[in-house]
Amino acid sequence: MAHYGTTTDFQAWLTANGFTLPAGADPAVLLTVGSSYVDAAYGARLTCSQRTGGFTQELEWPRVGHVINGQTVPEDLIPPAWVSAVYRAAYLQASTPGWATGSNDPNRVTKREKVDVIEREFMTAADRGVKVAAGSGVPTDALIDGMLTPWLCSTSRRFNDLFRVI
Repeated sequence: MAHYGTTTDFQAWLTANGFTLPAGADPAVLLTVGSSYVDAAYGARLTCSQRTGGFTQELEWPRVGHVINGQTVPEDLIPPAWVSAVYRAAYLQASTPGWATGSNDPNRVTKREKVDVIEREFMTAADRGVKVAAGSGVPTDALIDGMLTPWLCSTSRRFNDLFRVI
């Protein structure tokens, strides 16, 4: 299975961040799960470019025609932020098994809960007006979201969109 990064670089990232993997964790498997999570959660927001290998390419990166802040991204580049996000997702999966493979059904989230005289109310990112870049129903992490948001295609229309020649 294809994945971003290397097990050596993943271990270096873990050490640099003060993390260790649980005993028996397989870094290669974790990288595959982390890569699948990041591509599934954020790949849908890469519609302004195409995979360099077309539809048969396993991973979302590298891409052709991707532009960030007016600069074209090299066709052979895998953004370092994308790889770091995969490392973080892999670590979260290792430390909380099922994190990257679970999902949230926004229609089944408990907002208020009462047990005897104790009542709790939960708040979601949407309740606070926070926009998350990941796909709907996908578990999110603020650091991963922050790393990847600059690499995603804009969802807003620009003035020039009105005057495209086809």
